[in-house]
Amino acid sequence: MGSSTLKRITKNFKSELTMLGIFAVFFIVMSFASPYFLTSRNILNIVSQVSSNALLSIGMTIVILTGGIDLSVGGILGLSGMIGAMVINSGDGRPVLGVLVMLGVALICGTFNGVLVGYLRMPAFIVTLGTTNICRSLDYVISNANTQSGFPDGYSFLGKHKVFAGIPVYVFFLIAMFAIFIFILSKTKFGRFIYASGSNLEAAELSGINVRFIIMMCYVISGLMCALAAWIMTSRLMACDPTYGNGAEMDAIAAAVIGGTSMSGGKGTLWGTIIGVLLVGSLRNALNLLGVNPYWQGSALGAVIILAVLAERISALRKS
Repeated sequence: MGSSTLKRITKNFKSELTMLGIFAVFFIVMSFASPYFLTSRNILNIVSQVSSNALLSIGMTIVILTGGIDLSVGGILGLSGMIGAMVINSGDGRPVLGVLVMLGVALICGTFNGVLVGYLRMPAFIVTLGTTNICRSLDYVISNANTQSGFPDGYSFLGKHKVFAGIPVYVFFLIAMFAIFIFILSKTKFGRFIYASGSNLEAAELSGINVRFIIMMCYVISGLMCALAAWIMTSRLMACDPTYGNGAEMDAIAAAVIGGTSMSGGKGTLWGTIIGVLLVGSLRNALNLLGVNPYWQGSALGAVIILAVLAERISALRKS
C-alpha cells in the first residue's frame, strides 16, 4: 500500500479511524478492568446482544444520510415480529409464512413513512414518532399484551444454530447484510443519489435526481431491516413479547452517529456504523460486568451520543 493510498484512506475515513482507535483503547482498558470481558463466551454474548441493533443501524444510517431520522424502528420491529409470531403459532406452525408476514408488515410501515417524508415533505421526526406510537399501540392491542412462544424447532435455525467453530448462523447473515449495503452505498448509482440528496437536496433535484423516490426508498429499506431484526430476535429467543423493540431506536441512532454519520446528512459510511454498533454493545456489556446500576446506563449512552455529535460539529467548524 503506497503512501498516497494511505493518505487517501486516512482522509476519507477520518471519523471511522478515530472511532476505531477509541474502540481499541476501550477494549484494552476493559481487558484490565474485568477478567471476563475478553473471553470468547463474552464476545459471542456481545455479538448476540447487538445482532438486532446491527440491522436496525443499517437502515438508520441510510435514512440519516438523507438528512432524516427514523424513530419508528423499535415500534416496527415489535409490531412486525408480533404479527409474524402469531402467524407462526397459528395452525400447525408456519415459519416461512410468518417471516414473510414480518417482511410485509415492516415494508408497509416503511413505505408509509417514506411517502409522507419523501413525497409529502412532512418532517421525518414527527412522522416516524407518530408511526412508532401507532405500531406500539397495535402491538399491545393485537397481542392483548401476551407473549407468543412455542415456535416450531426449525424456526430457531437462524438464531440458535451454530456452524464453523460454534459461530451462530445469524453472524454470517449480518456480515452479508452489511456487505450488500456497503456495496450499494459505495458502488451504485442509488447509493450516490442517497449521498447527493443528503448533501444538498435542491442541487440534487436540479441535477435530475428523483429525490422524493430516493428518500422514500431509504425508509422502505429501514422498514426491511426492522423485519429482519425481528426475525433474528424471535428466532434467537424463540418468543415474541410486546416489549420487544422498546428503545431500540436510540441504540440504532447511537451506532450511526458514533460511527461518524452526520445528522445533517450526506456524510457517513456503514464501516463506521459497524464500529458504532460494536462500541454501543460493548459499552452496555462493560457496564453490566462492572456492576453499574442499569438506570445509569442510559446516561452513559446518552453522553456518548452527545460527545460524538459534538466531535462531528467541531470537525465541521474546523473545515469551514
